[in-house]
Amino acid sequence: MDINTLRILATVSSFILFVSIVIWAWKNRDSKNFKEAESLPFIED
Repeated sequence: MDINTLRILATVSSFILFVSIVIWAWKNRDSKNFKEAESLPFIED
């Protein structure tokens, strides 16, 4: 296995990780926790 193969594997795995994170964030954007967190700055003590 030469250095170019390792570079290709690192690039492909990084891209897959990036796409996975984007899909996870997009899928969970309507969850209860996000709704709760977005209203925190407006809650008065």
